Amino acid sequence: MEAGLQDRLYRAPPTAPAGIVHLGLGAFFRAHGAIYVAEAMAKSGGDWGIVGVSLQSPGTRDRLKPQGWAYTALELAPEGEKPQVVTVLRDVLVAPENPQAVLDVMADPAVKIVTLTVTEKGYCHEPSTGRLNRAHPDIQHDLQSPQPRSAPGFLVRALAMRRERGLAPFTVLCCDNLPENGRVVRGVVLELAGLIDPALADWIATHGAFPATMVDRIVPATTAADLDRLEAMAGYRDESPVMHEPFRQWVIEDDFVDAARPDLGAVGAQLVGDVTPFEHMKLRMLNGTHSSLAYLGYLAGHETIADTVADPAFADFLRGLWRHEIIPALTPPPGVDLGDYADALLARYANPAIRHRTWQIAMDGSQKLPQRILGTIAEARAAGGTVPGLTLAVAAWMRYVSGRDQSGRPIEVKDPMAARLAALWRDDPAETVAGFLALAEVFPPALRDDPGFAADLTAALSGLIRDGVQASLKRASQ
Repeated sequence: MEAGLQDRLYRAPPTAPAGIVHLGLGAFFRAHGAIYVAEAMAKSGGDWGIVGVSLQSPGTRDRLKPQGWAYTALELAPEGEKPQVVTVLRDVLVAPENPQAVLDVMADPAVKIVTLTVTEKGYCHEPSTGRLNRAHPDIQHDLQSPQPRSAPGFLVRALAMRRERGLAPFTVLCCDNLPENGRVVRGVVLELAGLIDPALADWIATHGAFPATMVDRIVPATTAADLDRLEAMAGYRDESPVMHEPFRQWVIEDDFVDAARPDLGAVGAQLVGDVTPFEHMKLRMLNGTHSSLAYLGYLAGHETIADTVADPAFADFLRGLWRHEIIPALTPPPGVDLGDYADALLARYANPAIRHRTWQIAMDGSQKLPQRILGTIAEARAAGGTVPGLTLAVAAWMRYVSGRDQSGRPIEVKDPMAARLAALWRDDPAETVAGFLALAEVFPPALRDDPGFAADLTAALSGLIRDGVQASLKRASQ
């Protein structure tokens, strides 16, 4: 093993202060935002080290601590792999072990930004409305206890501590795939704060900042084989690397408390006045088709997205989704050709070095579909159009969350509503569709109350059950 590389990875923890706390320290942020921050510090300076917070389990902390919080980000390109050692983390806390320690670091005067990747379900909101789900058990707990469990709870209680100490609030920077994510998180935080202390909610509304963002980088799950391959390649053992594609994008509304932020623009982030066109483009063109491919691809027996788009029927289906159903409903960001963007997405999906599993992308569909797919369907139907491909994708999600595939084999469904969704499955497709459409948390009123959509969805589900995925793809592509 090369001693130099070993010394870089297994080093003493740095003493420089942290300027950022990140809630939900998963692979995506470590392969995306953390790298931007590290590069911005290297280029322009500043004390922007990151304290990560795991909101559930200690696994990430336990793997990173012996490495001095350093880890490898391995770029997976068709022409080869390139490792980068990332040393921006200063500490990793595990919230359930000591929630007060998390609040204390969030209330530290040196901390100016709290970033989040807690997935859509982590905001304890109703995806169809964006409002706080007051009945959520974690929210019920956080209303009663100053030691929170939820991400919104930590934000509110830490902001309360800063207010009591006469400190400015931190900027809340959401990095999850939510439409208008800054507005949604601001609304959830203000609603929860208002239930605890209306004066606190007024202070946050007046002095806080919740810039919206759009993030993009494909980050497949790391496997044991990846660890072994990296060790053979780089000459050191890393127990917690992250894998990622070469492409990356971070679009951020430049609205920070006291303008305090890393120099992210110097390393390629796009600082804009309005992120909405970018997020709509990405949520619907990338995330919407990713989810569509995940459910249909899984049911067709494809393990990864690259395997799925290598199937000509899926590639044709995908092009049709973009050309006929998604792009017509979008306003492109300035200077962006949506046809070119679609071509670039297809090339990224087809990257054979990225083993992005359909099962991984299929997680938490009840939280993802409203913004990724259902919004496009609702807009198209309101304009008098039809969207057979996206309707088929919704039918495939319903088949998937039933917990059984086309051959009756069990599916391990990961979704906060998994048991409830599985219970909606009936032998009669029309009854199944009626049960699903009654889910106010998922389907907006425009679709719940649309008999034409119910009929189209029933037909898509019936065809999927009767004829299978391939025939359904061809029918939707006609």
